[in-house]
Amino acid sequence: MREKYEQKGVAMTCRSYQEYLDMFMLDEEVMARGPVLDVASGASSFVQEMNKKGYKATAVDPMYQEDASFLQRRGLDEIEESTKKLADVQHLFQWAYYGSLENHYNNRKDSLAKFIADYQGNSVEPRYKYGTLPNLPFGDETFSLILCSHFLFLYGEQFDYSFHLKAVQELLRICAPGGEIRIYPIVGFDGEDNPQINRLIQELQSEGVRVSLAPTTFRFLKGATRYLHINKA
Repeated sequence: MREKYEQKGVAMTCRSYQEYLDMFMLDEEVMARGPVLDVASGASSFVQEMNKKGYKATAVDPMYQEDASFLQRRGLDEIEESTKKLADVQHLFQWAYYGSLENHYNNRKDSLAKFIADYQGNSVEPRYKYGTLPNLPFGDETFSLILCSHFLFLYGEQFDYSFHLKAVQELLRICAPGGEIRIYPIVGFDGEDNPQINRLIQELQSEGVRVSLAPTTFRFLKGATRYLHINKA
């Protein structure tokens, strides 16, 4: 069996705004086109920073039925646990982006802190919505840019082809005409492409959807060099 990072269940991610820019090859032109949605956002600080910069961004996650204190405890526990696991398999990852395991750890804690502060203070017009794929609580054609980081395809051993197809179809439903969906990574924890990806691309293309695998300069998990890029006509 190929050595890999071991993950039981779905982790609550704590990624930063800059990581999102780099993973998804985002620029100001793309982000300014209209409302942005971060799917399975967890405790990432992307939406917090997007709104701080004047963009309109929303996050959706099954964890958002919990209060801030629960999410903070859960986030801190997961950061500690993941750092310990990473320490044992550092050779499976590329460290140039973060520089060190310590920097990676600090990045996660900083992102979590920004998320918690925003989550606590965001009650008038909530931008953190409870929802679970493949059924999200949004109307048709709501968002111009939809992102999904470290959920779809990464957990291929837990979610089958039918789930992935329904999930992507749901993202297409809520994506505005002319909008984009970007999903990263397309590999599993073993660094290999999810075996369902080619079948999914072919099925979407047969339905007239413009879909491709686009390169990203972001490097950490070996093999994770591309993201799924979908354009809605």
